[in-house]
Amino acid sequence: MVHTGDNLTGDGDGDDEQIIVDLAKIEDTATEICIVITIHDAGSRGQNFGQVRNSFMRILDTASNEELLKYELEEDFSIETAVEFGRIYKRNGEWKFEAVGMGMKGGLEDYLTKYN
Repeated sequence: MVHTGDNLTGDGDGDDEQIIVDLAKIEDTATEICIVITIHDAGSRGQNFGQVRNSFMRILDTASNEELLKYELEEDFSIETAVEFGRIYKRNGEWKFEAVGMGMKGGLEDYLTKYN
């Protein structure tokens, strides 16, 4: 996995952040990848996802640059500072995607505690 950098302001065109994942290189024992998006320093900045507009994630085939799916966060998460947009999971040896849209007000730490 490669993270291409963090846009802390949301300014500019195109995708603010990208994570490049080569599913063929994921260990066979891995069965799930959770896509969690957080707001940088949300607590100290007094921000939450209720203040963020046009939040979405999308999955692209990097070989063809084809958009395979796009999931837009349309709910009003007025206290949440982290949102699990979806998960990529393995079923019968094939990778699939499931939209989740579940928010937590404790940021990324809440998710790490959930899976620990």
